[in-house]
Amino acid sequence: MGLEDDFLLDDLDDEKTIEFIKNYLPQELKEKFSDDELYYFLDLIDEYYIESGVLEAEPDEEGFVNVDLDKVVEYIVDEAKKNEMGEYNAEDIFLVVQGEMEYGESLGQVE
Repeated sequence: MGLEDDFLLDDLDDEKTIEFIKNYLPQELKEKFSDDELYYFLDLIDEYYIESGVLEAEPDEEGFVNVDLDKVVEYIVDEAKKNEMGEYNAEDIFLVVQGEMEYGESLGQVE
C-alpha cells in the first residue's frame, strides 16, 4: 500500500470518527459544531496524544493506558483559543473527546 492509500484510509477513518462523534453528542450539541470544527478537534486530539507521550506509555497490569480526558479537553480549548479558532466550552469539548474515545473502544483500539 502506498502513501496515497494510507492518506485515503486515514481520511475514511476520520469521516467515520466524525460521524460517530456526531451521533454520540446530545441533541443540543449536534448542530453546534461544524464538520470542519470536529475535524479540527480530531487533529488536536491526535496532536495531544503525540505530544503528551500517551502513545508511548506502558499499559498497566490490566493492559490499560490512562488518558486524562480533562487534560485533552484543556489542550483543545487552549490551542483553539491560541490559534484564533474560537473559544469553546470545556464541557462541550469533553463530550467530543469522550465520543472520540468511545469510537476507538468500539473498534477495539482502546479499552
